[in-house]
Amino acid sequence: MGNAEYDEYSSSMKGEKNRKKHQVEIPAAQPFLKSLKNTVKETLFPDDPLRQFKNQPPLKKLILGLQYFFPIFEWAPRYTLDFFKSDLISGITIASLAIPQGISYAKLANLPPILGLYSSFVPALVYAVMGSSRDLAVGTVAVASLLIGSMLGEEVNPTQNPTLYLHIALTATFFAGLFEAALGIFRLGFIVDFLSHSTIVGFMGGAATVVILQQLKGILGLDHFTQSTDIISVLRSVFTQTHQWRWQSAVLGFCFLFYLLAARFFSQKRPKFFWVSAMAPLLSVILATILVYFTHAENHGVQVIGELKKGLNPISITDLSFGAPYLSIAIKTGIVTGVISLAEGIAVGRSFAMYKNYNIDGNKEMIAFGMMNIVGSCTSCYLTTGPFSRSAVNFNAGCKTAVSNIVMAVAVMVTLLVLTPLFHYTPLVVLSSIIVSAMLGLIDYNAAIHLWHVDKFDFLVCMSAYFGVVFASVEIGLVIAVALSLLRVLLYVARPRTLVLGNIPDSNIYRNVEQYPNTDIIGGVLILDLGAPIYFTNASYLRERISRWIDDEEDKLKSSGETLQYVILDMGAVGNIDTSGISMLEEVKRNLDRRDLKLVLANPGAEVMKKLNKSKFLEKLGQEWIFLTVGEAVESCNYMLHSCKPKSGMDAPFSNNV
Repeated sequence: MGNAEYDEYSSSMKGEKNRKKHQVEIPAAQPFLKSLKNTVKETLFPDDPLRQFKNQPPLKKLILGLQYFFPIFEWAPRYTLDFFKSDLISGITIASLAIPQGISYAKLANLPPILGLYSSFVPALVYAVMGSSRDLAVGTVAVASLLIGSMLGEEVNPTQNPTLYLHIALTATFFAGLFEAALGIFRLGFIVDFLSHSTIVGFMGGAATVVILQQLKGILGLDHFTQSTDIISVLRSVFTQTHQWRWQSAVLGFCFLFYLLAARFFSQKRPKFFWVSAMAPLLSVILATILVYFTHAENHGVQVIGELKKGLNPISITDLSFGAPYLSIAIKTGIVTGVISLAEGIAVGRSFAMYKNYNIDGNKEMIAFGMMNIVGSCTSCYLTTGPFSRSAVNFNAGCKTAVSNIVMAVAVMVTLLVLTPLFHYTPLVVLSSIIVSAMLGLIDYNAAIHLWHVDKFDFLVCMSAYFGVVFASVEIGLVIAVALSLLRVLLYVARPRTLVLGNIPDSNIYRNVEQYPNTDIIGGVLILDLGAPIYFTNASYLRERISRWIDDEEDKLKSSGETLQYVILDMGAVGNIDTSGISMLEEVKRNLDRRDLKLVLANPGAEVMKKLNKSKFLEKLGQEWIFLTVGEAVESCNYMLHSCKPKSGMDAPFSNNV
């Protein structure tokens, strides 16, 4: 380059420096420990739970601590008689649903029916003290019961060895509670977020389908049935025993199923009569029990519950089995069922909290769920959470606080002490009808249709979970759905979108040229938007993608006789960058230097600037090629294009001048 050309370029750059409005600042360096502390705080304590303790005297801190772990101390002083009237009605209403559902779901888990009642007593009291939701009604759920039955049934036959099976189920409940409480204490609730909405919709729908198919045993009055949960095995078991179908049981089952569905349909059409649907299961049990008692239907093929033990929950802490042969299956079952029950319970609690305009703390809920399952496992209860059906009834009944759970627990206690002999003649078929009625509400086909219209990949995840559960097993369906969800997260990270930006006419705004086809393309300047943090997982992809964008742009400009001279990278969405990302930028710069192109950065964040400065990349690029906005970067490049045209070899002397 001649001296005259260099003087012209150098003076132009000096003028450009004077024109530059603002400089991108490099944040002050922080000590490593302080930076690590801030990172941990943002990761584990985004809600800053300790804020309320600042500048408080010791006694006040103690009170606030008690209120944090035991929310009952927060709302109890403000409790009124009007609240109690509402909670009393709600508690009695949900108790009428909890009693038949508890017995039904215990049978689904291959456990003694009395455990379903036990599990609606002690856990409800624990949650009333430790739970933060006003509307959640705790108890057993069908999906978790199915998981316990299918996972433990593979290791221990509940018919041949019922005592061992019960001990392992209680141990699995203990580990589920331990896992849930640990997630809450260590603020790791975000792990549950890996169960996406589409995963839960498909999994719940598939599990509900499997549960419904399992109830054919009770409705048809079959004595022997497959332990497998897949649809092929269930249908084979049903249709190879046609000679054992009992028409009396089937007629009774379908009649009560019709009544339950009709009651639910009526309540949906007329929400004021929600109690019709809520009372239907208990009324079905009462009517069916009376019918069997007076007709002696148990002698004509209708199976009944039989004797239920009177009395409150016996202590079962000595029944927990930590022996080597079955410890692994207990831990595995506990973790899987714990995650599923957490996802359901917290989602239900947040849904109803949104309706009443209050917030619940997910981590506190995890601790509450964990403690009620740990305590429950020591008092003959199996896994409990916040089922949607029971909570919806609680909400519609007008509950005000968690006292409704206490009322429900008292009603169940009275049942355990006095009324259990009355369930002797309750037919199993009516329990199957109650389960089928509840499960039909979990198959949310409207949500699946919505997923299809909005996001095809989410629909694929949903259907994979559904068919995995229905045609393979509950565990396989869950693994497939979670794997697909994680794959999508990895694809988002490893293959971030890069976009070409153009100028919105008559503005200083730059947007995606595909979304806004009328944008103006700046001649000689390629503007790329990098849409994600730059890490080792996507650095190579971004390097190749940037190179391809440059090749495509140069091919377009050749036809018009123009040349590409500047590549602007919009770093606004790049929240962080690692050493692999910095190496990628250095490689991109070297590649552009070889092609006589100039790299320009726009809107880099504080963390990115800090690392680029420490790596000496800013010195290599030049601070004058970093801008606050894309608009300033384009303005500067336009100024250079019209002032002088840099030629090969310019960068070296200019960088020496800087």
